[in-house]
Amino acid sequence: MRKIVIAAAAAAASLAFNIAHAAPPLPEAKPEQEGFSQQGLARLDDFFAREIAAKRVPGAVVAIARDGKLVHYKAYGQLDPAKGTPMPIDAVFALASMTKPMAAVAGLTLMEQGRLPLQAKLADYYPGFADMKVGVQQGDGSLKMEPQAQPIFIHDLYRHTSGLMYGGRPDSSSALARLYPDGTAPAVEGDTAAFIDRITKLPLVHQPGTAFEYGFSIDVLGAVVEKVSEQRLGEYLAANVWGPLGMKDATFHPTDAQRPRLARPFSNDPLTGKPQSIKLLDTPTKFDCGGACSFATVGDYVRFGQMLLNGGELDGKRILGPKTVHHMTSNHLGPEIKNTVANVEPHRAGFGFGLSVAVRTGEGLSSVPGNPGEFTWNGAYGTQFFCDPKERLVVVVGTAAPGELRKYYRENVQDIVYGAMVK
Repeated sequence: MRKIVIAAAAAAASLAFNIAHAAPPLPEAKPEQEGFSQQGLARLDDFFAREIAAKRVPGAVVAIARDGKLVHYKAYGQLDPAKGTPMPIDAVFALASMTKPMAAVAGLTLMEQGRLPLQAKLADYYPGFADMKVGVQQGDGSLKMEPQAQPIFIHDLYRHTSGLMYGGRPDSSSALARLYPDGTAPAVEGDTAAFIDRITKLPLVHQPGTAFEYGFSIDVLGAVVEKVSEQRLGEYLAANVWGPLGMKDATFHPTDAQRPRLARPFSNDPLTGKPQSIKLLDTPTKFDCGGACSFATVGDYVRFGQMLLNGGELDGKRILGPKTVHHMTSNHLGPEIKNTVANVEPHRAGFGFGLSVAVRTGEGLSSVPGNPGEFTWNGAYGTQFFCDPKERLVVVVGTAAPGELRKYYRENVQDIVYGAMVK
């Protein structure tokens, strides 16, 4: 036990608190001024010290804001465990699925312009989707193809009820999953047109509008944004979201200047010992996939989250109207839709799904504290984001942890944050 304590203390001593090297993304306040216990927040330091000492995670950056003020903004451990590089506060993280809420905001800006209504048919933008069949797996493992009972609407893309899924699991018992690529493969292999051509040749896994199925829906939404705006998704986001919000490092394509700040994982998964990597750190994408392919700092993303919590505005820059944000962060999975959100995020029982974010619909059920109205989504490479409107709270965590441990961090960080809140 003494060795563990000493190791944790040594790790704590090596934590990289590099706030002075980068301007804070929001105004700062003492925790006590915003209803937090300094002692409670110190549990985050202890938690990451233990995890870093045990070599379960290389490092992290954590931002906690309440009432628009940062009460905790720290970097821990290492940016690159192979080189021993300390974690800077402005480390750039591969966001994976935390790209989705930003792509959705891009789509909603077009909705507000009267250019992309939710009840528009997807096939009006990419006709190939009209001919997709629904694959129904039979007892012998074969697929029976059925016609769509109703078309895929833009609304279905936002809430993952399009019938599209993620694949890349060759050992899966699902014949449908074996047909689909993994989340970033299409962006690495070809451009937007190639992605649409590839995806429309596959069977849908559910009738449109009947079941939440996590998959390529937001990637397709990003392609629709490109079609409507006549710009690449990254260009549209830079002009309409990232630039106005001062998200200086948000991008789909890290520059040579940004690359030394990319957070990297251990070469082997700490749980399984098997090799792991974040492919997009060193493999450029050929289109701006709205589902999984962006990069940003924790500071960038806490500004994005604060904008949503503020009802679409930050520092005088309005991105969306407050009613649009309210609509985005409301549950869109009615009783007629099968809800499997907790299959993706096990600690999110009691959540529905809005327009690209999971939404807490009631008290209890979830394994983490929070309030109805909380909205959230996370990234498969180890990033985390949640907002609690009742508590006026935004939390963003960056780690490079692509294995199953990422789910352990998500649950524990949320427990610690709410445990530190004293009023």
